[in-house]
Amino acid sequence: MEVRCYDRGPMTPRLKPLALDQWTAEAKELIRGRFAVADKYLSGLPDAPPMPGILGLFGHHPSLTADWLAFSGGLIENPVVDPADRELLILRVGWRTQCRYAWAQHVGMAEKSGLTPLQIAAVAGTADAGVWSDRQSDMLTATDQMVADYRIDDTTWQRLVRHFDEQQLLEFLFVVGSYVCLALVLNAAGLEPDQDADGGWDALPGLEK
Repeated sequence: MEVRCYDRGPMTPRLKPLALDQWTAEAKELIRGRFAVADKYLSGLPDAPPMPGILGLFGHHPSLTADWLAFSGGLIENPVVDPADRELLILRVGWRTQCRYAWAQHVGMAEKSGLTPLQIAAVAGTADAGVWSDRQSDMLTATDQMVADYRIDDTTWQRLVRHFDEQQLLEFLFVVGSYVCLALVLNAAGLEPDQDADGGWDALPGLEK
């Protein structure tokens, strides 16, 4: 499997993330309740966690952000696909699209969901690496096909059907598709990983030193 190495793009964001004090009360209210984690960042409380760059970036378009967070929140907070499977898909997309921000943000989530450091490092390898179960191997193959060819071939689809029901299959497709979309946005906007991203994996394995 070939992964093209691209110019990393701007070293400073093309769209600078908004700090909390740059958000209007109307924008905060528009987003409130769409995604529980986002509510914590925007609360302004003394114990509120630092706002991640992605939310600051999205602050430039609050109405779009509200809709995106409602959709994304459903995938994260009310999944039908196992969280470990979801995080494996997201990391594979992050690596295939060379989206450093998505990779750094989701490494910690992947570890918490049950993926091991060895498996996380192996996301940069082939789908038939020895660390993967048959189900995980089929998931990675399907993700690679979606990223490279914008579809899944019949053979791979029939293998997925053995592992997932119809509801899970549709969510599988939306996880991969939506995170490819997100990776394109983050790469084009030049968003760099947050300094406090979990796990310290600020470089894509196999592609950066």
